[in-house]
Amino acid sequence: MSSSAFDFYTLPLRPAEYAATLGTTVVIAPHPDDESLGCGGLIALLRQAAVSVHVVLISDGTMSHPNSRKFPPAARQALREAELRQALVELGVEAPPICLGLPDSQVPSEGQEYFQDAAAQLRTLFAATKPTTVLCPWRRDPHPDHRATSGLVRAAMDGLPLPPRLLEYVVWAWERAAPTDLPQPGEAVGWRLDIGSVLGLKQRAIAAHRSQLAPGIIDDDPTGFMLSSEMLAHFAHPFEAYLEVM
Repeated sequence: MSSSAFDFYTLPLRPAEYAATLGTTVVIAPHPDDESLGCGGLIALLRQAAVSVHVVLISDGTMSHPNSRKFPPAARQALREAELRQALVELGVEAPPICLGLPDSQVPSEGQEYFQDAAAQLRTLFAATKPTTVLCPWRRDPHPDHRATSGLVRAAMDGLPLPPRLLEYVVWAWERAAPTDLPQPGEAVGWRLDIGSVLGLKQRAIAAHRSQLAPGIIDDDPTGFMLSSEMLAHFAHPFEAYLEVM
């Protein structure tokens, strides 16, 4: 694949009904909003098919507005977790999210402190929920926390006797991927999922993350993060892209 988004747009399209074949699914999100952006349509389709979905939030999400005094770290964490819970309601997920609370922007990579502990937590969760499928960010999605999260998931799955299927969703790779960030020849199979029937639900889930959307509700940190209209445009299409390493 080249570095252009055109490659994602031309991946084979699978019908909405394909979602139900994934079975019980655990969705791993580095930050609150990644679940809605990357795979909100798939989550909604799974729930409409009465398939169980569990969502795991890896980081505390506090670094989106690190200079806010109105919302100190504990308040930012509570706000973002509340937004996540609302987004999951929009998508039809009944189970509350499981929050690991790792530091935002410092999710550990292999060899770093807390990596093995976090991987063990995920392994225990997988053993308890017995998912058929696990969703996590593409392993070279251009955000350090996304890459670290992928590494945690793969380390956790390596310790399971019967690892679930791993599907990797795209967030920042839509517009920031360098050629080396994308799948290399023979590395992965990519496909798109038709989410046209639930696109409205996905958009409502994204909108639930109000702190990340202009004008925002954290108004005392002008350097804080906001999802740009250009970035959001990638998630307004009636399909989502998934990658599966061969």
